[in-house]
Amino acid sequence: MPFFVVFRCRITFARYYLGMRIANAWQTRMALLRTSAGIVLAALTFFVFGCGRNGGPPQRPPATVTVIHPLQQEVADWDDFPGRLQSPESTNIQARVSGLITSAPFKEGAFVQKGDVLFVIDQQPFKADLDAKKATVAKDVAQVDLTAAQLARSKRLLATHVIDQQDYDISDANYLQAQAQLQADQAAQETSELNMEWSTVRAPIKGLVSKIYVTKGNVITGGVGNGTLLTTLVSVDPVYCYVPVPERLFLQYKAYARQSGSDVRNVRIGCSIQLEDETRFVHKGVIDFIDNTVDPATGTIQMRGVFTNPDDYLTPGLFARMQIEGVGPYKALLVPDEAVGTDQNERYLTVVDATDTVQTKRVELGRLFGAMRVIEQGIAVTDRVVVNGLQMAIPGTKVNVMEGAPLQPVPQSAGAAATGTAGS
Repeated sequence: MPFFVVFRCRITFARYYLGMRIANAWQTRMALLRTSAGIVLAALTFFVFGCGRNGGPPQRPPATVTVIHPLQQEVADWDDFPGRLQSPESTNIQARVSGLITSAPFKEGAFVQKGDVLFVIDQQPFKADLDAKKATVAKDVAQVDLTAAQLARSKRLLATHVIDQQDYDISDANYLQAQAQLQADQAAQETSELNMEWSTVRAPIKGLVSKIYVTKGNVITGGVGNGTLLTTLVSVDPVYCYVPVPERLFLQYKAYARQSGSDVRNVRIGCSIQLEDETRFVHKGVIDFIDNTVDPATGTIQMRGVFTNPDDYLTPGLFARMQIEGVGPYKALLVPDEAVGTDQNERYLTVVDATDTVQTKRVELGRLFGAMRVIEQGIAVTDRVVVNGLQMAIPGTKVNVMEGAPLQPVPQSAGAAATGTAGS
């Protein structure tokens, strides 16, 4: 048999054998797939019909939420503004006379009383000048006495025609001249006495003194306006706090003051301040000054609160936030601010009705008093507001209700007053 015939037969046999193997593998795979599908279908059938015989899938138990009733309380609105403390009185300590500083008997940064000695300038030159002026005045007094006696004698002699009128006029002029000289020298003596007094520099006001700018042993220049600056002094009781108030709120304050039949500048509206390290507005005062114009560039007007400071706790220059009493006391409903939900631009509260079914109520918010929010409209004092379990409180579903602890009243002082939108 020829070689090519044998080779072609072998190729044909190989193709046949390979095709049979592939066909058998495919049939085996399809059988396995049919078997697996049957098992899955049987399992699903058993699950569906078996569960149906047992009453369906188990039901999830109702969620448990905590509810509270809104707090009904009388509150007052406060608006807060940024400001800085200022001293009502401040002065630059300068000497009125020139000279050598011999002592500075005060402690830097200490509290001094009005009249306390701050600096002493060498008094010897002033004492010597004063002694000279006193001697001159004494000489003038003697000269006045002498000319007065001569005038009296000339008057008697003129009456007896011993002297003529000219001699009498000379005696009278001498007396008047002596009196004028005495008055001039007395004025010079008073000036020397003032210089002697001014050589001791005293505190013109009560308050805190700064550091010593010129120490003992230095010669200073005296005088008003161009004298050497020795130190500074500021008063600290009371202290002021100036704040810029928007004209919108200023008009509200005017309306508030008008209710009491007074002007906003005379009603002395209440205010309080809080320092940088404080959490409450504990320092209380009143508004005692309002500027006369509104700044057109900022649309604000300056208002000033005055605060007593007997213990020197409030230091001029400190940053402070000042709250000003706005709308007077009114009854309000308050809930924890964390219970308020947001839906786009609307606010709502999640409540539970009498059948323990969850509902939502649209509300209008008022001021924030600490962690408590005023609800102006939308709820009643009898509503049960969800405060815990809000994520499980799905509207339309029933829940298990737990009563939370009653809400505590917010303090009726500026220390817990509203943090509204009136700030900077």
